[in-house]
Amino acid sequence: MDKPVIILGAKGIAHPALEIFNSNQVIVYGFLDEDEKMHGSEINVVPVLGHPEDDGYLKLIGKKCEAFVAVDDNKYRQFLVQMLNEKRKVQPVNAIHERAYISTDASIGHGNFVNAQVTVGAGAKVGSHCIFHTGAIIDHTCELGDFVQIGAGSIINAGVTIKEGAFVGSGVTIVSGITIGKDARVGAGSVVIADVKDGETVFGNPAAPIKK
Repeated sequence: MDKPVIILGAKGIAHPALEIFNSNQVIVYGFLDEDEKMHGSEINVVPVLGHPEDDGYLKLIGKKCEAFVAVDDNKYRQFLVQMLNEKRKVQPVNAIHERAYISTDASIGHGNFVNAQVTVGAGAKVGSHCIFHTGAIIDHTCELGDFVQIGAGSIINAGVTIKEGAFVGSGVTIVSGITIGKDARVGAGSVVIADVKDGETVFGNPAAPIKK
């Protein structure tokens, strides 16, 4: 990557995203965050410049800088991605740790956060703007939609489908062939042996729906 990167967001995955870009010898120009208290501060000597919706900084993106959206909250993440698409006509870049493994036969979209020791197996299809925390395993022929989040150490076995916006907590095991519905949530440590419906929250071993 020839251009430096501006990271939108300065909390959550922003710091490890900086470490990922540093490990790949990519210069990070600065952070943009909605929390005004952070403006003027630094993260590992990289400044928090201003607000993510500040046109003065946004105009750099696409011409002089790339962008990466480091926001955990899916709704705000989606808003910022849409803003970059519409205002700057750009897609955020991927942040892929040098110690992650992505099969040469896997496909992966834009703007994904892939931390250390993540494995994406052969024939897997990963959408855009997903978050994969440390040590997550996405086995062969899995299909993941956009804005999916997978917690640290979770094992997504072969042939699993995870639809857009779904959240899988840390240490989860999803057995082969299962479908996780759109915007569904799987609690940490769960073992999922049956399909999860759109918008449903499940937890436990075996995972069962949580009544709202």
